[in-house]
Amino acid sequence: MKYCLVIDDSAVIRKVSRRILESLDFEIAEATDGREALVSCEARMPEGIIVDWSMPEMDGYDFIKALRRMPGGERPKVIFCATDNDVGTIARAMHAGADEYIMKPFDKEIMTLKFQQAGLL
Repeated sequence: MKYCLVIDDSAVIRKVSRRILESLDFEIAEATDGREALVSCEARMPEGIIVDWSMPEMDGYDFIKALRRMPGGERPKVIFCATDNDVGTIARAMHAGADEYIMKPFDKEIMTLKFQQAGLL
């Protein structure tokens, strides 16, 4: 079973993501911001990460940059999650080290496709 970290300041998004990913046979951990997520990654590096772009404390961009500098931080497939499809935001996330992106709102079909494209399914 693959291990995935869901990082979002919205409890609703974390709950929806958890339900979808558990139905796809992922073991799930959750974090409410990038700082909490880095602590989680230090304890156990996930195979997959879905990270919100806009969060308090540490946003998705800073999290991805910090993750990729960690020992083993190059391994997880990172899917960043945003509410808009701004080309600049997408390019910035990909440059920071994201592997794929997903737009909110999403459903199981969209998440499954994005996880397949990232090589997690």
